[in-house]
Amino acid sequence: MATTKKLLIYLPAWMKAKLDALKAQGYTASGFIRALLEKEFSQTKAKKGR
Repeated sequence: MATTKKLLIYLPAWMKAKLDALKAQGYTASGFIRALLEKEFSQTKAKKGR
């Protein structure tokens, strides 16, 4: 199992409100941000592999 680390970030109120609205779709703010980062990092890795 991979170890995890905690990250504290500050967001503008409008961005936090959009993250909070995702709860209605079954997302958590952490889960949504984690998925975005994983997607971005996998795309970056794929581009380097070309």
